[in-house]
Amino acid sequence: MTLSTWLTFFVAAWAISFSPGAGAISAMSAGLKYGFKRGYWNNVGLIIGIMAQFLIVAVGLGAVLATSEIAFAIVKYLGVAYLVYLGVRQIRTDAAPVTVDAGNPAHFSVRELVLRGILVNLMNPKGTVFLLAVVPQFVNPAASLAPQYLAIAGTLVFTDMVAMAVYTLLAAKVLRLLRNARHIRWMNRLFGSLFILAGVFLATFRRHT
Repeated sequence: MTLSTWLTFFVAAWAISFSPGAGAISAMSAGLKYGFKRGYWNNVGLIIGIMAQFLIVAVGLGAVLATSEIAFAIVKYLGVAYLVYLGVRQIRTDAAPVTVDAGNPAHFSVRELVLRGILVNLMNPKGTVFLLAVVPQFVNPAASLAPQYLAIAGTLVFTDMVAMAVYTLLAAKVLRLLRNARHIRWMNRLFGSLFILAGVFLATFRRHT
């Protein structure tokens, strides 16, 4: 993977990590219930879960990318179409305020929080499909796949750690901002537009071999 390709993926990874979804809701729930320091253990589980999904995608892609350029092109444009679909759907999503269960903070278990985070991502097939849509665009099938996958996985871990920390802190400190339908509507439009732009960009992106 060339530096320019990695930098492009680094930018895309931020949009992936900050995209609203089950992981973000889980992080905010933990932040609201336990505060930032304790709630972040849930994010450790989320990251483990997304890495397990990445492993599944990487194994499958290894076979697809080694098949032919036509197979790669099919995967690529299906991914582009999926990103645009996500964007349109996000923009049209109803502006329902975020609500999470505050619960009882007295009961705190690191093991339970980590396990909950793992299950949230493992049981969310949208994460696997999302990775399948994005990762192939940045992999050079003519080069060794393992170093490329390690670079992509490491980048996702970093951006996810930061993004989930922001969501956890957001819930612990300023969740009230997400109880306003107008704020949610603009957030949906922002992320929806980012998805569509990402799809258009990936359609024209050419890997450096």
